[in-house]
Amino acid sequence: MNETTITAFTFGDPEPVIAGRGLLDYLECARMFKWYETPISLDGLARAVRASVFHASAMLVKRNVLTAAFIPHKILSRSAFERFCWEFIVFGNAYLEKKSNRLGQALTLETPLAKYVRRALDLTRYYFVPAYENEYEFPKGAIFHLLEPDLHQEVYGLPQYLAALNSAFLNESATLFRRRYFNNGSHAGFILYMTDAAHSQGDVDNLRQALKDSKGPGNFRNLFMYAPNGKKDGIQLIPISEVAAKDDFLNIKNATRDDQLAAHRVPPQLMGIIPNNTGGFGDAEKAAAVFWVNEILPLKARFAEVNDWIGEEVVRFNGYELLPPVSAAP
Repeated sequence: MNETTITAFTFGDPEPVIAGRGLLDYLECARMFKWYETPISLDGLARAVRASVFHASAMLVKRNVLTAAFIPHKILSRSAFERFCWEFIVFGNAYLEKKSNRLGQALTLETPLAKYVRRALDLTRYYFVPAYENEYEFPKGAIFHLLEPDLHQEVYGLPQYLAALNSAFLNESATLFRRRYFNNGSHAGFILYMTDAAHSQGDVDNLRQALKDSKGPGNFRNLFMYAPNGKKDGIQLIPISEVAAKDDFLNIKNATRDDQLAAHRVPPQLMGIIPNNTGGFGDAEKAAAVFWVNEILPLKARFAEVNDWIGEEVVRFNGYELLPPVSAAP
């Protein structure tokens, strides 16, 4: 007598940009031979930028506004400032290298990739380390290091949005699950429960093969089942796709979006997000003015530290402060 067996199908594993573990495992700044390693993976932070559209867009808004307001200088170009600004927002660390002539006068300011810059053990010198067997020591005093202060160490900075990375990864995981769900093809997910003794093993095998063939490009085919002398409820269709489809996808996306915008403190009006309520998000101009005062002005003050280091006004911004202020209530 032939025995029937149960066959199970899986979607396959999602492929996230980066797993949370390994990036968020906070370590001290490890001492290498000549320099300190960063307390968190800068490569992981760089790849995490693309984990969620909200995470990336919120940082790009700040970078674009600051770059548009920046006034290029003869030794600091707009493109160099744009990279300097972008790396500070993403990594919490940004560097400028002063290229000088023989008299010590600054000719230009360049931006070495912050991902590969390491601070020496004496904290006064810097190395460029794209690979451990390929290091370059910058001339002493040639590097300006702008860092976001950290509570645990003073060697490197850390970005402000770290608390929101779990939300960014959850947002990414929800999107990947939905992609796997649709690419899998078994959108009409169900359990076909057969108890009718009138069916032979051949009928069961044929039905199993027909269900397998309905995956992928052949999905949504119609299936016909003839069961002579079958009893009521001998074949039961137990739908499970509704459970999979109602995996709170929209709730997860919205909740994680709000977490990320709260961490970056960017109004949703400036992100192109369509409001779900009829009242909307409010006046976009007022939101832009508040965003300018609360976020852009403090960043401008941080970038102006370059002027104190080099001894002249290299970092300047135009009069975007003329945005209409938020009027007080009468």
